[in-house]
Amino acid sequence: MAVPAHDEAASLPAALDSIHRARNLAPLPPCTVVVAAYATAARHGANVVEVSHRMAGASRAAAVARALRTCGTRPEETWIATTDADCRVPPDWLAHHLCHALRGRQRLLGTVRIAPHPSLVPPVRAPHDAHCFAGRDGPGWVHPHVHGANLGIRADTHLRAGGFPAVPYGEDHAFVAAPPSTTRARRTDACPVTASGRTAPRAPHGFGAFPRALGELAEDVETEPGSSRRAARTSGTTGVRPAVAWPASPARASPVFVGPW
Repeated sequence: MAVPAHDEAASLPAALDSIHRARNLAPLPPCTVVVAAYATAARHGANVVEVSHRMAGASRAAAVARALRTCGTRPEETWIATTDADCRVPPDWLAHHLCHALRGRQRLLGTVRIAPHPSLVPPVRAPHDAHCFAGRDGPGWVHPHVHGANLGIRADTHLRAGGFPAVPYGEDHAFVAAPPSTTRARRTDACPVTASGRTAPRAPHGFGAFPRALGELAEDVETEPGSSRRAARTSGTTGVRPAVAWPASPARASPVFVGPW
């Protein structure tokens, strides 16, 4: 499990606890790699790797590389799943990923739900939900989103795509765009990850930047002559990452913490 993290000491314990719960329910024990910079990670059973940059893409790539070396399994038999340090994965999250891997999927794109937060007021949440769930038509919804907080890929596909690019933000979108069109992918809303609802993102253009932009839009609408909260609530906008390397055999490895970035 590779978790890019910067200034996440407050949220990281809950993220790691949720990951450990998911590990315990996984049919096969995964190797875990965490990317961050805190002793908090070590106290939660993570193995720490130091990096000097502050790039989510490069940090995620370093964590995945360590996980693949730790697992020691063949790339075509290894699954990588990613999430973020301010997220909480559901207990069946890893089992869900492994189920799709065993069905021959080479890539899995999941969704997120925003956790309650004081800054996530109704004029922000409503347009966010309208954007994120546009076109949702039931449990079989094929969503259009890419979230590093809920992303899985088989290791050989990951390597052919060149891995996560060393960019400050948007590495998940760039990475998903890289594999060939023949990649057997699945987009699903079946097992969403809970993401932080804060509107002050650690990364300048990270997921939290989207609700922040919605909040600014709502404020602008309310200050215009004749505007109202209802207008703000119906406004929309467009816009808007730990990783697990899964061995095919039940060999355990210590979590690896990579940071700071």
